[in-house]
Amino acid sequence: MRGARVFVWIGGAVFVASLAYCLWWYSFPAGVDRPWSGFRPVVWDAALVTIFACHHSVFARDPIKTRLQPIFGEQLRSVYVWVASVLFIAVCGLWQHVGGTLREHHGVLWAVDVLLQLLGIRLIARSVSTIDPLALAGIRQLPPSDTLQVVGPYRFVRHPLYSGWMVAVFASPHMTGDRLTFAVLTSLYLIVAIPWEERSLRDAFGEDYERYAAEVRWRVIPYVY
Repeated sequence: MRGARVFVWIGGAVFVASLAYCLWWYSFPAGVDRPWSGFRPVVWDAALVTIFACHHSVFARDPIKTRLQPIFGEQLRSVYVWVASVLFIAVCGLWQHVGGTLREHHGVLWAVDVLLQLLGIRLIARSVSTIDPLALAGIRQLPPSDTLQVVGPYRFVRHPLYSGWMVAVFASPHMTGDRLTFAVLTSLYLIVAIPWEERSLRDAFGEDYERYAAEVRWRVIPYVY
């Protein structure tokens, strides 16, 4: 029992470390000006993101979880977080630099970009504020819910966490090729994953989610998508 608790707590630490590492990588290595390296690194980086995406989406589906539950038991959520965190670290650590610079803002435009990034981070924080942080990190089981919670930014778009991510990664005042490639690839993954996620939500909440989707039409970007 103690070994299981150590496993899930270390997994939670790895989860936090993966987010911190991504923030450091995006802020520094991905922000270095380099010569344009062509499209070969983009193919490699797309493969890294695809591997992460396959685990993150496929193994989060109920049929897969049902098959894995007898193997891992109560540690299934922690195992999922462990693997996702390690893969996320691998995406940044094994990233092949694309190079090139799209823009570099200064003065007022720099301040606007930074403000947008901070708003994106704030939106992410507000979106996950209703989730138990320990459950999110795999330390506790996600609490069951029989009602659809629709509060805060969920009143405007159905996936505000994704909206916040896209704003944060695309609003860099110094947009290098690496930052742009990372923003495009991760945002494409989120857009592709949304129909799968909404299918699970419809299965879980039925007519409640149908009514919510009818009331909040936009998935990520108001009046666009």
